[in-house]
Amino acid sequence: MSNKCKIAVLVSGGGTNLQALIDAQQNGIIKSGNIELVISNKEGAYALERAAKADIKTAVVKKTTQEEFEARIIALLEENEIDVIVLAGFMCILSENFTSRYPKRILNVHPSLIPSFCGAGFYGLHVHEAALGYGVKVTGATVHFVNEIPDGGEIIMQKAVYIEDGDTPEVLQKRVMEEAEWKILPASVEKVCKDILSEA
Repeated sequence: MSNKCKIAVLVSGGGTNLQALIDAQQNGIIKSGNIELVISNKEGAYALERAAKADIKTAVVKKTTQEEFEARIIALLEENEIDVIVLAGFMCILSENFTSRYPKRILNVHPSLIPSFCGAGFYGLHVHEAALGYGVKVTGATVHFVNEIPDGGEIIMQKAVYIEDGDTPEVLQKRVMEEAEWKILPASVEKVCKDILSEA
């Protein structure tokens, strides 16, 4: 392994978390890894444009059967000698067959404090709607390792965000991103890359 881990980021949409990672790499927050590849399951995802602007290689793998879909992603990861995989708004569940190949090498950011408001069906605005509907006063974001259980892997970092009077799911989503996700995702990626390098 070189002196930096090679990172692949898997995306489905706008890529705001990808942008936070690109910025963190440019600002020296992520120094033990380098984003080498961005894979989207959707053509035309704005995240692909963000990657292209940062001179990062991109690929689109459309969902067919789960097996074929994952085999094509694995082929790209191997071809590019990827060490760490980051799920940044990637709207596809990965099977145990995939996740078991990369123990403690796949990271995901979830917009709540796990174990609250997580698991199957809790993604995007649904998470914030549930938090507001329940009346919690504190929410936040969690970065965790990915295993075969949705949002079930070991927690790497969490950051709390206070809920304010008058919050809508959209307003809360933006605050959780700005105050928590965009801070702990890059910090977690750096930590995992650094740990991998120290074990090499």
